[in-house]
Amino acid sequence: MRKIGEVLRLQAQGLSQREIGQSVGAAKTTVREYLRRAALAGIRWPLPEGLDDSQLEAKLFPPPIVAAGKRRPLPEWVEVHRELKSRRHVTLMLLWLEYRESHPDGLGYSQFCWQYRRWQGAQDVVMRLEYRAGERLFVDYAGDTVPVIDPDTGEIRSAQIFVAALGASGLLYAEASWSQDLGSWLLAHVHCFEVLGGVPEAVTPDNLRSGVSRACWYDPEINPSYLELARHYGTAILPTRIAKPRDKAAAEVGVQVVERWVLARLRHRRFFSLEELNRAIRELIEAVNGRAFRGQVTSRRDLFLELEKGALRPLPASRYEFARWKRGKLGIDYHVEFESRFYSAPYRLARQEVEVRATSQVVEIYHKGARVASHVREYGKRRFITNPEHMPASHRAHLEWTPSRLVRWGAEAGPAVAELAETMMRTRPHPEHGYRACLGLMQLEKRYGKERLNAACQRALLVGSPSYQSVKSILKAGLDRVPAAAPKLVVLAAGQHENLRGPAYYRQEA
Repeated sequence: MRKIGEVLRLQAQGLSQREIGQSVGAAKTTVREYLRRAALAGIRWPLPEGLDDSQLEAKLFPPPIVAAGKRRPLPEWVEVHRELKSRRHVTLMLLWLEYRESHPDGLGYSQFCWQYRRWQGAQDVVMRLEYRAGERLFVDYAGDTVPVIDPDTGEIRSAQIFVAALGASGLLYAEASWSQDLGSWLLAHVHCFEVLGGVPEAVTPDNLRSGVSRACWYDPEINPSYLELARHYGTAILPTRIAKPRDKAAAEVGVQVVERWVLARLRHRRFFSLEELNRAIRELIEAVNGRAFRGQVTSRRDLFLELEKGALRPLPASRYEFARWKRGKLGIDYHVEFESRFYSAPYRLARQEVEVRATSQVVEIYHKGARVASHVREYGKRRFITNPEHMPASHRAHLEWTPSRLVRWGAEAGPAVAELAETMMRTRPHPEHGYRACLGLMQLEKRYGKERLNAACQRALLVGSPSYQSVKSILKAGLDRVPAAAPKLVVLAAGQHENLRGPAYYRQEA
């Protein structure tokens, strides 16, 4: 239900319900319902302090109450349209009859047909995309790449070209990076915002895998790190529809201009570093932005300074720090894995779903939108990073026991107990195995007393079996009460037997 908070935030920024639905990956009707319920509950953005996702859901979706009257329900026109287009012999009359079976007080047939035709006409309208100043930034990668030569090895790598274009002024930005991965994608956005000196109301990317985890018009899934960047800068992500070039006409034109007037002009130049390539790109982009449009005296830069620069939202006080998000589940040991290392969360959340947010320095764990743990990111050999405050009291008590403390306890219980405890910790393959065995001896002391435990440990040492299980067996059988003699070495004299060859057998005759 974390989408509810995002819907309220975007509404406070003035976005329409359709745009909010595109950004959060929800239908327009769902957005409308969220806003209606929030208004009835008296909840607005920013949310009250301390209100988590569960409490917000409970306020907006209380148990159903039977209402005195009902509004006339409307059909799901998307489903009606899909049935007509994908099923043979299905007619509007048949769909209307099925609709009236479920909703006897619903629309009449003429209203049903009129409403559907009206909806269908709205879907087919081709709109000219004219944007207000500061409303939209289009982003994409160019199809062409630029070769960069490694000066040491001579290896040639292809640099990817990120392109951004403002919707109102057409101002262009371009940047080269080694790949189209998530880190490069987000860093290019950060650099673009900083060059523009502000942030647009919305960013429209193509359905690139780095930004959109699952491309779908009705329910697109935006990458969590991309959503976090948008939240940090106070903007919205509105992906384009699949195979709908009109949705990103400004981006297509921007990419075409960059390919023709920047990349094509660099085709004969040789670059030996990414920084050198980006300097050349910035010089040519500046020239393109300063060149007047055909038949006009105004340039992209002029329009930007005159109309759009002042309409952009201000940059936040701090720069966005790239963070990766990962969904996971806490194990029975209340740890969650991130890049082969395991980080703890409060033990009460064991076996529950969580989200991990990791920057270069910090790993944070979130449960239902609330941060429940934070760790310094580990890059060394440690695999388990555990905060003692996350452990149950019994686990913390075990953690406080050290080898020296265990030996001191053994000395208090008896000399044989101390010797056995020290022997177990010295001979076990891992120190913790010895700790656990000593903790077992403590339990035996509580049950049998110090005197019997010391006698049992002495017997275990004499028979050469210094282990917790041996001591436990001795106490259980009562052998600690039986005096134990040290084992004697018995030497057997050699006798005469037909199977005993003797030393003469091995002598070689001359």
